[in-house]
Amino acid sequence: MPEQVFEDNSFENVDYTRETLEKGIYENCTFNTCNFYNTELKGLVFVDCVFESCNISLAKLNQVTFQEIEFRNCKMTGLRFEDCNSTLLSFRFDNCMLQLSSFIELKMQGTFFNNCNLQEVDFSGANLTRAVIRRCDLYKAVFDNTILEEADLRTAENYSIDPENNYIRGAKVASAALPGLLEKFDLEIE
Repeated sequence: MPEQVFEDNSFENVDYTRETLEKGIYENCTFNTCNFYNTELKGLVFVDCVFESCNISLAKLNQVTFQEIEFRNCKMTGLRFEDCNSTLLSFRFDNCMLQLSSFIELKMQGTFFNNCNLQEVDFSGANLTRAVIRRCDLYKAVFDNTILEEADLRTAENYSIDPENNYIRGAKVASAALPGLLEKFDLEIE
């Protein structure tokens, strides 16, 4: 049976903890102020969609497809993005709360994070080449074998990245961030 396709639809103020999001492909759709808290989204496909002011925290993302997705002003804590379908995975985050989420081993070249709370997010093994991480709080974020080549971290704060355990060639950082790059050496920087 072919999957149902939903095109150019707008979904507003829907509580998907009480209503079921129909299985299918959502293309060029907008989800505004919807509640996906702890919901099962398994196998859904989202293409060119916008999620605005939604609560997506703890949603199950097993084999969910996100292609050219914008998340704006969303609460997205505890998400395991590595469970998504990684084929053509691409998204942008503006003013989102992503604490305790993980992007383990995902290819996220050029991903844009703007003014996001990325505290305790796990980027282990992720490819963030040319990513822009603008005005984001990375307190206790995990970077382990992460590719950050040519990434722009100039306005990000509170990060600690071991240059010997990550790939950071060509990354842009502010001089104020140097303590976070040298933390493992236990230096006193003045």
